Amino acid sequence: MAASLPYLPSPGSLKNALEKIRSAATPDRVTKDFVTTVLQIKGGTGAAIPPYLKKIGFVASDGAPTDLYKRFRNPATGGAAVADAIKTGYRELLQANEYFYRLSDKDLKALIVQVAGLAADDRVLVLTFSTLVTLRSFANFDTPSDAQDATPVVGNASEAPKSISLLAPPQAGKVGLNLAYTINLNLPATSDQAVFNAIFRSLKEHLLSSDE
Repeated sequence: MAASLPYLPSPGSLKNALEKIRSAATPDRVTKDFVTTVLQIKGGTGAAIPPYLKKIGFVASDGAPTDLYKRFRNPATGGAAVADAIKTGYRELLQANEYFYRLSDKDLKALIVQVAGLAADDRVLVLTFSTLVTLRSFANFDTPSDAQDATPVVGNASEAPKSISLLAPPQAGKVGLNLAYTINLNLPATSDQAVFNAIFRSLKEHLLSSDE
């Protein structure tokens, strides 16, 4: 069964829409009024934008901006967000060739013809290809989205020592006898340095005290 791939009747409007989405505040819902008034894309061209954004996963069925939409507005994650959107909206091409987004123009058109069942001279082929190429110009397929979104974790438990050897301080006025013992700590995975400070402060106060 031939697939129905998303496209815009005016592919060039997508570049304009995406650039303005980056600068405009995120709305509660992406509607025709938002596109025509805020993004300033009028008429039928503007009316076609919200349905297309839904097909590529930028907008939910109720019109609410998705996480992809919000990630796109962040320069650090925008390219990866568009890469994910392409894989979502054009999943039939992805199933036919997992690296379809790296194909030459000729081979990409041939794949669209194959998957969508279009004639080689079909106007829909031209619009689908042009829309996809415009969207692809915003994408970054080289950096995984999870790597771009990752935040370094301070004191990550996976990087922390699994055991710590501590030397008990000698008792004042007593025969010196140094005891070494090992404490196994299961450190929490957290980015809050204060948590680790509290853990080691407690160790010092309660286990390493020489007051007794």
